[in-house]
Amino acid sequence: MEFVYRRTGMIFTEAKRYYVERRIADRMEAVGSATFASYFARLRTDQGGEVEQFINAFTVNETYFYREEHQLKCLTTDLLEERVRRRAPSDAVRIWSVPCSTGEEPYSLAIWLLENWRRVDAYEIEIVGSDIDTKALRAAEEGVFGKRALMRLPAELVERYFVPAEDEQWRILDDLRQSVRFSQVNLMDPAQTRPNGRFDVIFCRNVLIYFDDTARRIAAENLYENLAPGGFICLGHTESMSRISPLFEVRRFADAILYQRPIEGSDG
Repeated sequence: MEFVYRRTGMIFTEAKRYYVERRIADRMEAVGSATFASYFARLRTDQGGEVEQFINAFTVNETYFYREEHQLKCLTTDLLEERVRRRAPSDAVRIWSVPCSTGEEPYSLAIWLLENWRRVDAYEIEIVGSDIDTKALRAAEEGVFGKRALMRLPAELVERYFVPAEDEQWRILDDLRQSVRFSQVNLMDPAQTRPNGRFDVIFCRNVLIYFDDTARRIAAENLYENLAPGGFICLGHTESMSRISPLFEVRRFADAILYQRPIEGSDG
């Protein structure tokens, strides 16, 4: 677990021993390692790209469309209106979903903007979805979802933005799928986060709960660097940036409490 922590910031305690052992056993079987010692040697040398597969096995990808809808309302009612107030039409508006898991969140953002933001045609909108899990990213790019993922999405929106696929699944329309860009990112590694550039709004929900205090602070500092001055970060409803980092200002809106990178004193 020290190996996982050093690479991802995720903490797994003794209470998660069964969860950990099950995933290690699965990976040992997949690569044909008879003992943990031989498997760990393979992992340390990253033989066959095993580190990537190992990390994929430990990520949590429980999500669905329109999760925490109150933040989506805040996005179009308050955040974007504030961000574009002094911008010319056709200027870029950038939104980052990290971690994006299998794509439900960034695609939700695209659908929500099309349905609810009156300025959607006036600005160039860029939505980026990033995750450390390469398997999840491949699923996100494919854009095929089952009933559970769509359970909160109104039926008329499913009909409007999806086409039926096999086995009671639905594929998101190609135009919408191609409007979201995906990339692999480790929140603990600034060499991976910073090339994505700066964003107006970052959705980073329900991942920092798996980190310890040190890892949360490192991740928060990296996210701060990816926010444009005055940009906003949205955390999960049980998370609070105020307990993690002093870099952000708390902003309270009618629909959500969010965190903002200050404008004053920034390098622009």
